[in-house]
Amino acid sequence: MPFTCGRQDDAPGVSPARKMEEQAPETIAAAVEEYLAAHPRAVVLDEGRVIFDMRSAKYRLASEHGRCTLHLWSEDANLVRRVAAATTRNGTLRLTTMRFGQTRPQTLEIVADRDRRMPSAREATRTKYRRVLERVLVRAFPEWKVEGLRAAMDLEKSFGPAYVRGTLVQGQRAWAVIAVNPEETQATVDGILTVGILWLEHCRASSAGRRVFQGLRLIVPRGCAAPTLSRMPWLNERAAQWELWELDPQTEDLEQRDAADHGNVTTRLVHAPDRAAVRERFADAIGRVMAMVPEPVRGEVEQVIRSGAEMAFLLHGLEFARVRSGYAGNSFNAQEEITFGAGASETPLTAANEDGLRELVARLFERRHAGGDKRDALYRMQPERWLESVLRKGVEALDAHLNPAHVYTQVPAFAAGDRGMLDLLGVLRDGRLAVIELKADEDLHLALQGLDYWVRVRWHHLQGESGGLRTAGIGELQRAGYFSGVVLSQESPKLYLVAPALRVHPATELVLRYLSARVDWELVALDERWREKAKVVWRKRSADLRSLWSADSRSL
Repeated sequence: MPFTCGRQDDAPGVSPARKMEEQAPETIAAAVEEYLAAHPRAVVLDEGRVIFDMRSAKYRLASEHGRCTLHLWSEDANLVRRVAAATTRNGTLRLTTMRFGQTRPQTLEIVADRDRRMPSAREATRTKYRRVLERVLVRAFPEWKVEGLRAAMDLEKSFGPAYVRGTLVQGQRAWAVIAVNPEETQATVDGILTVGILWLEHCRASSAGRRVFQGLRLIVPRGCAAPTLSRMPWLNERAAQWELWELDPQTEDLEQRDAADHGNVTTRLVHAPDRAAVRERFADAIGRVMAMVPEPVRGEVEQVIRSGAEMAFLLHGLEFARVRSGYAGNSFNAQEEITFGAGASETPLTAANEDGLRELVARLFERRHAGGDKRDALYRMQPERWLESVLRKGVEALDAHLNPAHVYTQVPAFAAGDRGMLDLLGVLRDGRLAVIELKADEDLHLALQGLDYWVRVRWHHLQGESGGLRTAGIGELQRAGYFSGVVLSQESPKLYLVAPALRVHPATELVLRYLSARVDWELVALDERWREKAKVVWRKRSADLRSLWSADSRSL
């Protein structure tokens, strides 16, 4: 979490015209904080060249002599610039900067990721792919007519230009087709099933009964089928037929993937740490950090044990300090490190900068509270984590049957890393596992991302000592130290999808209707004032929509 800059005062060597163009340092700091919080994979460009990747680099914004100064550093580079202005255009944050001792401004750009293709280049790639796709479809399905391949933007129906959409027609029979090219981001490729379901529904509605759409054919780049494969067994086969294909645009080779052959779930199970032992080990460090927190608000700090060697201190879900244990140099002598800040601005605590931590904590508590300024960067930062912290303290607000004594965060972790969404794992009072997927802002993919986590929890729950089916009523989760003393039900977990009422994407319910009846889900909408208190304003259950599908009787 970066420092907030002070106000701009008169500076020698800067012309009056230049001073009039400069922004207030608070405005600059807020713009940088918000952009980096929203784009954890951002990179910093200098004349179009990547000089810092913010997944590994660090930064600090500071007030020096009334100027806003940006310090960026990594293992390979170090940069210090005075920032005069920050503007956002087309998703890029442009910083007008000055080298010290110089008056000529220069520009640094911060972009969301490394994909810097110009719109014209992206359009050319997509047009070329659309032509390849049409040739491939004609060759692979000679008895079917390819109609209406397009990738036009249609925001009302949640269709974007990254996906090529069309149909395969044979008389009154038809298939909906959707494809994505390998030049798109991995998140875009992974989102094809959500958009594909919407496309299938659109095709059925617009045909007005003139054609019978049998199902959906999805086409992804070669080697990118795994996420979609893991989802497909949990779709309602009575509602549609589902096919997944991989395409290599270079060779134009199209190969079908079997949804029943999706291999092992790509996830790992984090062992539950001994909480008492960790607290005892870090007792001195805990005392040192908590001594810097204003006494009236110490009760608001969450002390979250990440592992046996790491503990974090959070205010409404936002980490402001952490302590880790490791080894000093090449020796076996254990040592502890306390750091403060968040993400790319994380800084080790030393005697010299202890006052900086006190200032940071004081500012954080002044600005990040339920009644804070909604325009403030610290108030708006990481809303999902704030929502997670609210529910972790009172999960019964979602369902009175949830057991508040057992709530865990991201127990099975995705092998590929964070998906940008928060997951909680809990248990109902009858022993049934509960998967809770959270989103504080509108997200088209909420339903299927929740399904991802549900699939992984279910898989781990069924594993026994030897990797086969659970035995003696104890699964892998309890062997890893979770739900101690609880008799877990062998029933599949219940899936809760949680978001503020005005942030539930309109397409969410439609996507949920296409899930198999074997997935027991509940869509929970919270009052918009959830920061003050979590209160359910409406909920919908899978059982409420049973009339929209035929029961899927396939055995587990």
